[in-house]
Amino acid sequence: RGRNFSYAACAKTRPDRHLNDPSHRTTKTLTSATGRGRGVAERDGAWMGRGRGGQRGEGEEGGRDEKRDGARPHGRIMGYKALEELYQEEPTVVAISLSSDPAFHRLLSAKEIRPDLIQLVCSVLSKAFESRAERGTLQHLAGVIKDSAFFQFTLPQHVGGMVLESNPARRAQYPQHLDNILTILSQVLSMFPASSVKAVSMLLTLLQASINSLRGSGLDVDTRVEENGEQLKGLIEHLQERSREGTLRSDKDTYALLPTDGDEEQQDFRTIPIYPTPEEFQQDHKPFLRPNLTNQRYTNSHLYLDTHFRLLREDFVRPLREGIQQLLQTQKNLGNTMNPTKTKHFDDIRVYFDTQLVVPKCTHTGLAYVVQFDIKPLQFVRWQNSKRLLFGSLVCLSCNNFESFLFATVSDRDPKYLQKGQVQITFTEESRYKLARIPTDQLFLMVETTAYFEAYRYVLEGLKEQEEEDLPFQRYIVECHKDVNPPEYLKANDVYDLSSVADPEYKESIRPFHSLKPEAWPPMQELGLDESQMKAFQLALTKELAIIQGPPGTGKTYVGLKIAEALLANQMLIDRHATTPMLVVCYTNHALDQFLEGIHKFLSKGIVRVGGRSNSEILKQFNLRELSQSPAYRRSLPSNLQSAHNQTLCMEERELQSHSMKLECSLKGVIRENFLQRFISDTHWESLHSLPVSQGFQLWSDQKFSVIMEWLGLGSTVFQLREAENTNAAEGMAEEAEMEEEDLIEIAEEADLIQEERMIEDNWTVGPTAGRQKGDLGQAVRAVEDLLLAMNLDKVGPQPEQSGDLWQMQRDQRKKMKSRIRKEIGRGLAMTEEEERNVFNVWSLSLEDRWKLYRLWLTRYRVELRTKALQSEVAYQNAVDRLADVKRQQNLHVLKQARVIGMTTTGAAKFRKSLQEVRPTVVIVEEAAEVLEAHTITTLSKACQHLILIGDHQQLRPSATVFELAKNFNMEMSMFERLVRMGLPYVRLNYQHRMRPEIACLLTPHIYSELENHPSVLEYENIKGLNTNLFFVEHSYPEEQIKDGRSHQNIHEAMFVVALCRYLLFQDYKPEQITILTTYTGQLHCLRKQMPASEFSGVKVHVVDKYQGEENDIVLLSLVRSNLEGKVGFLSIPNRVCVALSRAKKGLYCIGNSSILSRVPLWSNIFHTLRGKDQIGEALTLCCQNHSDRQVKASCAADFKQAPEGGCNQPCQYRLDCGHVCSRVCHPSDLEHKKFKCSKKCEKILCDLGHRCTLVCHQECPKKCPMKVEKIVPKCQHSQMIPCHQSPQTFECREPCQKLLSCGHPCGSTCGAPCTSKCMVVVTLALECGHSQQGACFYKTERDQLKCTIPCLHQLKCGHECSGTCSSCLQGRVHVLCSHRCERLLICSHKCTEPCTGDCPPCQRPCENCCIHSKCMKPCGQPCAPCIEPCVWQCPHQSCSKLCHEPCDRPPCTQPCTKILNCGHQCIGLCGDKCPNMCRICNREVVTEIFFGTEDEPDARFIQLEACRHLIESTAMDHYMGLDDIDANNEEQVTIKLKECPKCKTPIRKNLRYGAHINRSLAEIEMVKEKINGRKLDIEEQRINLQSKLKNCTSCQIYLGDEYFNIQEKLGERFLTVHDLWVLENQIDFLERVGKLLEIEKEKMLFSHGYRFRQSVNQFLSWLNNPQQKFTDQQVCDLQRELTRLNLQAELNVRCQKAYKMEKTDQIEPEEEEIRNLLKMRGPFTEHDELKVKEAIKRLDEKFPMTGLGITEEERKMIVSSLKMPPGHWHKCPNGHVYLITECGGAMESRKCPDCNATIGGQNHTLDRGNLVATEMDGALHPAWSEQNNLLNFELPDI
Repeated sequence: RGRNFSYAACAKTRPDRHLNDPSHRTTKTLTSATGRGRGVAERDGAWMGRGRGGQRGEGEEGGRDEKRDGARPHGRIMGYKALEELYQEEPTVVAISLSSDPAFHRLLSAKEIRPDLIQLVCSVLSKAFESRAERGTLQHLAGVIKDSAFFQFTLPQHVGGMVLESNPARRAQYPQHLDNILTILSQVLSMFPASSVKAVSMLLTLLQASINSLRGSGLDVDTRVEENGEQLKGLIEHLQERSREGTLRSDKDTYALLPTDGDEEQQDFRTIPIYPTPEEFQQDHKPFLRPNLTNQRYTNSHLYLDTHFRLLREDFVRPLREGIQQLLQTQKNLGNTMNPTKTKHFDDIRVYFDTQLVVPKCTHTGLAYVVQFDIKPLQFVRWQNSKRLLFGSLVCLSCNNFESFLFATVSDRDPKYLQKGQVQITFTEESRYKLARIPTDQLFLMVETTAYFEAYRYVLEGLKEQEEEDLPFQRYIVECHKDVNPPEYLKANDVYDLSSVADPEYKESIRPFHSLKPEAWPPMQELGLDESQMKAFQLALTKELAIIQGPPGTGKTYVGLKIAEALLANQMLIDRHATTPMLVVCYTNHALDQFLEGIHKFLSKGIVRVGGRSNSEILKQFNLRELSQSPAYRRSLPSNLQSAHNQTLCMEERELQSHSMKLECSLKGVIRENFLQRFISDTHWESLHSLPVSQGFQLWSDQKFSVIMEWLGLGSTVFQLREAENTNAAEGMAEEAEMEEEDLIEIAEEADLIQEERMIEDNWTVGPTAGRQKGDLGQAVRAVEDLLLAMNLDKVGPQPEQSGDLWQMQRDQRKKMKSRIRKEIGRGLAMTEEEERNVFNVWSLSLEDRWKLYRLWLTRYRVELRTKALQSEVAYQNAVDRLADVKRQQNLHVLKQARVIGMTTTGAAKFRKSLQEVRPTVVIVEEAAEVLEAHTITTLSKACQHLILIGDHQQLRPSATVFELAKNFNMEMSMFERLVRMGLPYVRLNYQHRMRPEIACLLTPHIYSELENHPSVLEYENIKGLNTNLFFVEHSYPEEQIKDGRSHQNIHEAMFVVALCRYLLFQDYKPEQITILTTYTGQLHCLRKQMPASEFSGVKVHVVDKYQGEENDIVLLSLVRSNLEGKVGFLSIPNRVCVALSRAKKGLYCIGNSSILSRVPLWSNIFHTLRGKDQIGEALTLCCQNHSDRQVKASCAADFKQAPEGGCNQPCQYRLDCGHVCSRVCHPSDLEHKKFKCSKKCEKILCDLGHRCTLVCHQECPKKCPMKVEKIVPKCQHSQMIPCHQSPQTFECREPCQKLLSCGHPCGSTCGAPCTSKCMVVVTLALECGHSQQGACFYKTERDQLKCTIPCLHQLKCGHECSGTCSSCLQGRVHVLCSHRCERLLICSHKCTEPCTGDCPPCQRPCENCCIHSKCMKPCGQPCAPCIEPCVWQCPHQSCSKLCHEPCDRPPCTQPCTKILNCGHQCIGLCGDKCPNMCRICNREVVTEIFFGTEDEPDARFIQLEACRHLIESTAMDHYMGLDDIDANNEEQVTIKLKECPKCKTPIRKNLRYGAHINRSLAEIEMVKEKINGRKLDIEEQRINLQSKLKNCTSCQIYLGDEYFNIQEKLGERFLTVHDLWVLENQIDFLERVGKLLEIEKEKMLFSHGYRFRQSVNQFLSWLNNPQQKFTDQQVCDLQRELTRLNLQAELNVRCQKAYKMEKTDQIEPEEEEIRNLLKMRGPFTEHDELKVKEAIKRLDEKFPMTGLGITEEERKMIVSSLKMPPGHWHKCPNGHVYLITECGGAMESRKCPDCNATIGGQNHTLDRGNLVATEMDGALHPAWSEQNNLLNFELPDI
């Protein structure tokens, strides 16, 4: 029972692994049978059972599994008390705890549970399902329940026996208990409809019977329980009907349960899916919408929520819908080809072609993918600032013209990778399920909508969840009542104490007062407020809905902070019993930082900022992530949340991360050839390593050398020769531009600014890497890169393979090479396998074909990694989903303890569930006029009693994606503006503290009716160098449109503004005092290109929309628009104009086309004001500060050249301290010339010879004269140019060295440098192997010899010549693997890629068998699991009723297909078949090409094969596919293989029409596979035998740890064949013998001999563990001969150790030297050599006997016979000296050895430590007195 229980506990934890893995099913049977034997052994390292002695085996593995599965054989079970305590928690905490606690899972697996505990379990589960936890947690919990013994056995028994219960207290609880059970059944069924319907149906039947019986026995059961039961019964019947129809596909199919009929106008908005449906992309009519009501109230809350939901959804769906419709129509008009589509611009979407998933990534939100798209059509895109593929953007991927599609969002964006066509995306939950059924190498068309989808999703979900009755402030928001009530909390007590917010002068005098009595309020002077600020302050504190409008500079943030401080100081008024936090919401992160920093000045603790993108150092400590990771917070967490966090960690991440990193690395450069070896044919592998000598590839240095880099034309000997011809002019231009950009100022890219607002959370890591720093992961990635890549494109310097004397490549050359590699890797075209088979010498290929072949190898490598990664993805995602729920609860714990919570509006929408639980009473919304009304709604919770909206609807408004929705449906109107328009009371602040009066005049009265100036703005100084503080420069130069997007630029304006900015900097203004604003992002980068960082660093350059809330002393404004059409764009919107003109404090200078702007009434009025003050004109007047009479009229950038340094053209004429005159023209800055550096030539004399200083004046003169003069070097008498100050004796002569080296060759160094130590002259070398070879001269004296390259050519046992060299085969000792290609056709239709094999092993390529439902992920040679989904082959005339893998029971349909192709012509296929992608009219030549002879008939119909896409005429193809059936009927032998395409011989694996034939062939192939691989039971038995054999090999464990664990790991692999086991068995046999030799080395060899012996063993192990070790006859023979050599070497070393101990080493020296020379002989160790060594050892034994007794054999026999003692009486001391124990033979006393003084003998018949029986004396194996010897006295039958 213990074993079965432990298995159940493990199985329930990971059901997906055990259902699919046959090894687990086998293990269950074995475990049940073995009883007290070993426990369950799972593939991934599961728990081991306890052995006979009660000790747990494999303890470390068990420890790891406890963390992984959370289940162990005899773990703790959750008890009654723990469940009772858990029941008191919140539902979400209950759900998370139950889902992640192994103790609860073990409770559900228990066979017997008492009735009261069952009732409690049901109560706790019912409460858990009430939670608002994420779906992942509840789904995991439902899955645990569904598969448990509790659900399958315990609960049915309990329900059936409820009527027998006699305990009245328990019976009284039955009505609630029955309701709890129904809740559990309903939840399990809703989440797992397919797999739980049977069990739920049985339980419901029992439950209804029990209800009837209980009611009959007098128990009152609520009718609601029966109603719920009937509803559940109806759903079960519906699901069962779908199951019978074959339409109930899987547990993931939940959408069919949603209502699909009814008019959309009447459809409840809560049933509308958030994501668009395929039908929406096809429809022509517009969906039903209502406008946002701005001049009347809403009739009810439902209509209000419905209106905003539909508008918001349409705002993001419509661009996608219309864009895709436009794309499909374009494709239809252009035909099938996609090339014209690639160049077309679409208004509403962005299109990315040939998109492919390449790398899965582990992220904090779950699984993401790096996708690769075609970058060629997007070469013009400037990704740094492009709004393409921003974080959170929605992308839609389709591979079938949007008949179906996948949705994903951009989860990471790096412009560096976007330039390569790579971006990271995260799929939606529904799309992840679809993705699992799509081939890994599928190409998609990806479209992107411009909307920020994440914000839409959070808000739309919030609107759907919002109940009408829970909507706060309905009285004002919906009904628009104008009389606003005080907050609810003030009705009980309205006494405020405002001393904390008072002016410091009055803090002591202000007393508490009744706030609802206006006359009781203190004067505004005491509170430090002006009149309008005081009104706003009173409104905010006394009304439950307060609206405060703050025009530019009026201090709305200041007032907002006063309000917040007053509310926080009077917290007891708001929350009398429990403190709830105040919620502060802002539209942007910047505004949120400003507001929270203000709060921090009076509240040092209790702030929590939610969101990752904060630039404030002050607020860093209050970030939610920082707080949740602090030790103090961890300690304060409830224990169940602590344990849940630890138990939910995902072990799959490590394996998935490994595959991901390798896949990622494959995109970063060239992979080393050894990692691609498995994907390269042996012929090509040998060819690749046979470098052509004529091309100069021989390297003499010790540097690393990469064959694949040389082969691809990237090595040191090739690239520089080809670089000139391969240089692309465009690349050169791009690099030049890149170099220029490095010197320009940094501008906050708009893309980055948008993303900062979108980033809501800081990343937090899950899984084993929790807490691991990002740097650690980066270090791991770099380590993998170093291991895998021969060339890393992300590294700047030379790579390891390129270090050395031969690789001296310049920086620009390396950049060109990397650019070329990037381009080649990014290309999609790879060599076909047929083309690959025709290649024999890879070096003979052109460079283009080499890259094609490399891309084929790379594709195979990626496919294998991608297939392995798939196995871990689902488990990882599930764990992340559950951990996210745990994280949400932990965050909730932090939020509830806060006093102020700060969020952006997007963050508030995302965290809406948490806010509903935190229940903030007071909400302050800053920038409220910029927020869409739907966003504001989802910010509010039911508990909100006080809402304060602060903003200005006359500045920036909310922005909608669809212009029509903004214009015609009032979508761009915020709640703030709507309520103001509806007449609700509000206060406008009237005193501005920012702009000087003349700038403020632009706003009043044109935008604001009144706006008064604060006295502080009257004291500003005038702007220096200009004659006015405000000016508008008019011009008529035209604008230009940016290619990517809808932006504009105006080069004239950009040049003028940059010149003006430079001029102002010359006036001694700091760069931080100047801001350049523009209205378009295109102009932003036009400006940047003209602003070098050396001049303009510190100047702020922004677009207007991103500068609201900011200010600066001087603002230069470029308005951009200037065109013949008179279009002004959004410059006609007063809100944007207001922001643009209100940012400057002291000086504002604008440039624009006034003639087109004046068509806008607002601008016309502004220009009228400016002209009245002479502040507008075609030229700006520049005034010289030094010469007041000098003025310049500047109308263009060139005019500023008249004031080149900010003054005028007059020379400066200031005499400097050095005596020179200032060479600059008039400059107003640095008048005293303290910063000026004189650049004239220095005139100082440096030495006695009269040499003058060669530097410029401001530079410090050198202390020693550097002038070079001719001098004689005394050592060699050479004449050299030597610096004046240097003595010739210390100078190193540069003349070539004339000396000869010891070898006779001239030295290659210089005269003054040491002579070279290695002569590099090429000479003929005589090698130790006897061959001669060309090589560097220094090898003559080197210990390490040059490797011999003479071909081996030995005839191997297979009959082929050895392809190795003399060196690689070690002169014939161990030959390389025969490279002769097998080329036999395997049963799977692939060719055998193994070299020279007798019996071909199972194919190791990825299996290509697939059907419409799924794809086999096993290696090709492994048997495929048959697909048991229903066959989908059906047409209007007939259908198949069989399962997918069975031969179909319907004939192929012969009726023509009636569908119309995209080109408008009729399909040429047959009914029920997939339509061919070619047309009889459009593709006539291809279609009518004669092959069988019937293709050109007018009524011919065609089949298009899916694998090769060839078109075959249907009647001929039907006959061709039926040939085997005819042969079988004629009883002829038929080859078992798949039919092939008649044209190209590609195997036909997937085709519905010929499914019957294909399935029959596959069934036969599977039978052959099983025979080749062996029966599963036999393989499993052999695996267990080998595992046992390996475990018993103790010497391997001790001395060969790495090899032992490698084999142990291989034996644990999931798919093993008979051949694999045979290879492993050979390895174990050899390792066992080597292990014994190492044991002898450890115990019986001298250190010096042992060291050399271990070197020989290591060399032997390298041969044994070589990846090419296939144990062919030749390899086995070589290994056995070398092992014999090792055995004999060990025998000799043992004899030498004996001689050493007996101090007789000198006596055996001649024989030892003779034997060692024989063992060291080069070449194979033949049987003749073995015989010679054995004879020599025999002679040695005769001279020096192995007994070590120091006597001859005859003398030993005489001694033993003379003493006549029984065996076992002779013993020896620890040093080997022999002695005798008489009488019984047992040691009874101790003595000292007379030879060495060691202890001999012992006590109580036991020998002292180190004393042994002397077997060499009498052959006894055991002492005479021992248990073993005693057994020999008895006969076996007697025992």
